[in-house]
Amino acid sequence: MPSRAPTATTNELTSPRRPLSLAARAAIATGFVLAGFLGLVGLTLSQANKERALSALHDRLQNFAIAYITDTGVNRYGRLLPPDTAPDPNFSRPGSGLYAVALGEHGYRWESSSAIGRDFSFVKMLEPAQSRFVGPIDTRMGRLYYYSYGVALDTVDKKSVRLTVMVAQTEDQFEGANAAFRHALVIWLSILGVMLIVLQLLLLRWSLTPLRKVASDMSRVERGDSELLNSQYPLELTGLTERINAFITNEREQRTRYRHTLADLAHSLKTPLAVIRSQLESTVGDEPTRRSSMLDQVRRMNELVAYQLSRAATSGRQTFASAVPIAGHAEDLVQSLEKVYAAKNVLCEFEIEDGAVFYGEQGDLLELLGNLLENAFKWASHRVLLVVKMQPHPGRQRPGLRLSVEDDGPGIAEDKIEKVLQRGVRGDERVQGHGIGLSIVQDIVHAYQGELVVDRSPELGGARFNVTLAAS
Repeated sequence: MPSRAPTATTNELTSPRRPLSLAARAAIATGFVLAGFLGLVGLTLSQANKERALSALHDRLQNFAIAYITDTGVNRYGRLLPPDTAPDPNFSRPGSGLYAVALGEHGYRWESSSAIGRDFSFVKMLEPAQSRFVGPIDTRMGRLYYYSYGVALDTVDKKSVRLTVMVAQTEDQFEGANAAFRHALVIWLSILGVMLIVLQLLLLRWSLTPLRKVASDMSRVERGDSELLNSQYPLELTGLTERINAFITNEREQRTRYRHTLADLAHSLKTPLAVIRSQLESTVGDEPTRRSSMLDQVRRMNELVAYQLSRAATSGRQTFASAVPIAGHAEDLVQSLEKVYAAKNVLCEFEIEDGAVFYGEQGDLLELLGNLLENAFKWASHRVLLVVKMQPHPGRQRPGLRLSVEDDGPGIAEDKIEKVLQRGVRGDERVQGHGIGLSIVQDIVHAYQGELVVDRSPELGGARFNVTLAAS
């Protein structure tokens, strides 16, 4: 028999369980903490009330015992006389749970009406001024608390007669009062716990309002109703929302750059393609001339494609970009250019600050430095100067960067600078001698929200290209 095909398990068919929300997590954690806290409070209050009630019971029984001792007399023959009155009516009511027993010399024993028929054999005589508070103990009448006190009563002939008075109360009466207190305590602590949980939920809802606002603003951005997140957020969320806005801006600029690059590439290739098609369709003309013209157009198309691809590959400013050291890459580029322009014997000097870094893609840094240095080597007579300095800014996590390349060549006339740096100028519209490299530099600087300024070098006399990238 062929084996049956394996079937999907239940775990594979079910979707992953959604994590609890922040509000639910906080509510559950608060509930457990509050339950534990109120439980400890309840136990503490209950124990404190029990100790207070036990102390009150001790004082109460002691007062009853002293009252009986005071009401007990001694006749002229040294015989003890039973008390006439009871300090509490319960002593006169059988089975009331409040009992009194007195023991004395010469076999004296007295019991309150409530203690008649009860077994108080555990009561012992005490020495004068000796007291004892015991309980609860197990007896035939149930569990009891009792207080006993021993005294010596003086007679007429200055003799003393020992007397011990014991007053007892059943545990039921004592625990009944404690049970009522515990019941009321549980009710009030439960009400307090519910009120605190409701208050905590309200506070959580109020505290999480900014997060819900961020989610709502993100939905507005996704729908296209808003371009960026609102800037009015609590301090704890400002860093997060600023980085989200930077990410959104960078993503839109990247998408716009791709779209413009493709449009520029398509527009730039129209003219060379039209020339090639015209040459191919033409049946008249010199073959070598037509071949040379076609090669020029193909070379021009190759330059345009390379330029537009360089523009499209520019990453631009990134929120979480790594730091790329500048000094090592600059040395490698200069060594390569010195070999290419060895006939000119150009000397390149460095003024690179220690620890200078570029926050972005390494390819963008190489493209930026490479084009500026190559342009300087091309037009320099003998000297090129590269200056790199970091520019810290208070309140910013990443410092800014200032990079300049100077040469001792003829420089660029002031009336030509604006055209050289004009945005959107395509390859067939560049100023002779500067190629498409400066346009790539301009695009990279713009992608990193920086500024490119061209002026004359005060030290070398030629052109100076200043690139400034702001702190972030």
